Amino acid sequence: MEEYAWEPCPWRIVDDCGGVFTVGVIGGGVFQAIRGFCNAPVGIRHQLGGSANTVKIQVSQIGGSFAVLGGLFSTMDCGLVQLQGKEDPWKSITSGVLMGGPLAMVASGLMGDILLALIEGVGILLTRYTAQQFQNAPSFLEDPSQLSPKDGTQAPGYPIY
Repeated sequence: MEEYAWEPCPWRIVDDCGGVFTVGVIGGGVFQAIRGFCNAPVGIRHQLGGSANTVKIQVSQIGGSFAVLGGLFSTMDCGLVQLQGKEDPWKSITSGVLMGGPLAMVASGLMGDILLALIEGVGILLTRYTAQQFQNAPSFLEDPSQLSPKDGTQAPGYPIY
């Protein structure tokens, strides 16, 4: 499972915080731009202004919230790696459950587990599919039925030219 050994744990937390912040800013920016556009008064000038204003106010909060959740998730993931000494897909699934705490664990842990399991499962399936895709196919000459007999006679079923 080399795909889980990207960076050592302290740097992975910082890297994940930055990546998740970026995802939150981009996704939140798109969502808030649409929301601001729809909730503004009629007129393209007012709608574009409302869209820009909503993005300016909300995006930093959304990105910060995503960064906190991403940092907490990575911290849990790194803690589990240190406890067990190896990395596998179950660590990220377990981290998603532990991230919410005991009350949220019961309420939303199952949904988070399902989503993370789907993400990890798709990753594993893609890895296996691409590994099988690049395996060497057997050569035509490796099939013994395609070889002619060693005594010099023609193989049965083929005319002599």
